[in-house]
Amino acid sequence: MKTMERITKFASGTKREVSMDGLGAVLENMAVESRIAPDPVRFERMTTEEIRNDFLVDKLFGPDMIPVIYSDVDRVVIASAVPVKQALLLGCPPQLASKYFAQRRELGIINVGGVGKVSVDGRIYDMDTKDCLYISRGHKEIAFASVDVTEPARFYMVSYPAHKEYATTLMKQKDATPVNLGDENNSNKRTIYKYIYPDGTRSCQLVMGLTELTPGSVWNTMPVHTHARRTEVYMYFNIDKDKDCVFHYMGKPDSTKHVVVRNEQAVISPSWSIHAGVGTRNYSFIWAMGGENQDFDDMDGVAMRDLK
Repeated sequence: MKTMERITKFASGTKREVSMDGLGAVLENMAVESRIAPDPVRFERMTTEEIRNDFLVDKLFGPDMIPVIYSDVDRVVIASAVPVKQALLLGCPPQLASKYFAQRRELGIINVGGVGKVSVDGRIYDMDTKDCLYISRGHKEIAFASVDVTEPARFYMVSYPAHKEYATTLMKQKDATPVNLGDENNSNKRTIYKYIYPDGTRSCQLVMGLTELTPGSVWNTMPVHTHARRTEVYMYFNIDKDKDCVFHYMGKPDSTKHVVVRNEQAVISPSWSIHAGVGTRNYSFIWAMGGENQDFDDMDGVAMRDLK
């Protein structure tokens, strides 16, 4: 039985066409869902279905629509856009009580599909696969288009509240400084690309990047940690939808559970929860954080002997 935390399941869809310079006709087609996360005490009593219902984001990347998930955990918004038949406009969910989406918010976008374009108040940003665009608070019109409809762009978005404006910035993957971690003996050899963080693209509270595991490596973020000062969202991709999956571990360190995650699905991780995963083969994932600070190394480590 579904829990009551999904208050409005795709209840706010709207469709309208507007004209935007550089993209032509733009369709607003949103589907909005609200979630209230359970506390760690209730989490220990939840069934597999209840955990998936509250923490797994499994309705992303629908063609020609923008699914939006609004969570009360640090007020994070998770969304995607796959423009195929025409460009898509990012509307304003009623949960934001704003005139437009970015009136009081900042937004990070990473493209995991074909070449695409993002229009920010009429300025066009060309995005190849794995490029990242940071959009500052205050921009009124944000729209998405694909260059080749046979291989459409697949834009993944995470947004947090913002208290000031920073520069809207496009960072190409080739310009991000790669950090190599792990080794083959521990099956966790991986490359981390930091995009939105204090020494890269500046933001109010959003931190965002991408991790790629090498062939033969399957573990991420082990040994595990929590960070009481911020939320984290993992979106897994480059997973064969028919053959493979990732087992994402969450919960308090002494009472862990797992969620089976398929290609292009995300998991919301509250501040009290660990977040780690192991796949049936190598994969990639986008991590995004928001909360009290932006220090990448602000982690409360957990010893392997203390995991249960």
